[in-house]
Amino acid sequence: MRPENQSSVSEFLLLGLPIQPGHQGVFFALFLGMYLTTVLGNLLIILLIRLDSRLHTPMYFFLSHLAFSDISLSSVTVPKMLMNMLIQHLSIPYEGCISQVYFSILFVDVDSFLITSMAYDRYVAICHPLQYTTIMSQRVCVMLVAGSWVIACACALLHTLLLARLSFCAGHTIPHFFCDLDALLKLSCSDTSLNQLAIFTVGLTAIVLPFLCILVSYGYIGVSILWGPSTSNICKALSTCGSHLSVVTLYYGAIIGLYFLPSSSSSNDNNIIASLMYTVVTPMLNPFIYSLRNKDMKGALRKLLNKKTYSSN
Repeated sequence: MRPENQSSVSEFLLLGLPIQPGHQGVFFALFLGMYLTTVLGNLLIILLIRLDSRLHTPMYFFLSHLAFSDISLSSVTVPKMLMNMLIQHLSIPYEGCISQVYFSILFVDVDSFLITSMAYDRYVAICHPLQYTTIMSQRVCVMLVAGSWVIACACALLHTLLLARLSFCAGHTIPHFFCDLDALLKLSCSDTSLNQLAIFTVGLTAIVLPFLCILVSYGYIGVSILWGPSTSNICKALSTCGSHLSVVTLYYGAIIGLYFLPSSSSSNDNNIIASLMYTVVTPMLNPFIYSLRNKDMKGALRKLLNKKTYSSN
């Protein structure tokens, strides 16, 4: 590849969401509200876990990192989308686009690994309750989180380096609201077979294998419930795993819909909707899922509000 080909495109144009110009203001207000809810809600989760000693457990340790990753994932894509809606500034520099690809892949993969760690935590808590504190020690939890970040960084870096070697002399208009890897590969006039191989390999590592681990974990949980002596085990499992199962359904449902269902020439709008689900909707809903369905989180929130009330008096 000649060096001049790589620099032939200095910026890209993001077409954004497929909405009518007259509806831009309404959607701007909607997504601004969703983004603020995502940031404030997940920051509240991190704050509650930090301040309440009853939440210093492996499950909430993973949840705090998931909340941080969700804030970061939305912050990578939504502010640029909002700016495009507000001032119709559709261009994004080449370097900014490559950076957006890196960080979006990074935080998506981190979410996948953290959700898997949380499923393993629920499996140990329900199937091996007597050995829970030994198996899920602080050292193990730190290793799981650190491993999630390291592997996700490696996956994102691989995609970014392979993307940076391509030339984009065919065009520079991206029919998306952020620099999506697949959309960029379609614009390239270079051979992308190596990139496609990386997508398959990394997707297997970061999405498929974690999802299979989650299924296996909940399979063992289901067997443990069926073998339980009373229905109290079922109630305990549902209250413990209900929030996590909701997140798994939202996250992997969007990912599977985006990358594993058959695509067609008219599927770009569907791809955008699926991308909105895992970059905007799921990070926004996570705080509601874990606060409304979780007694510990609701108790920590009441404790914090009572403390604020007493201090103000």
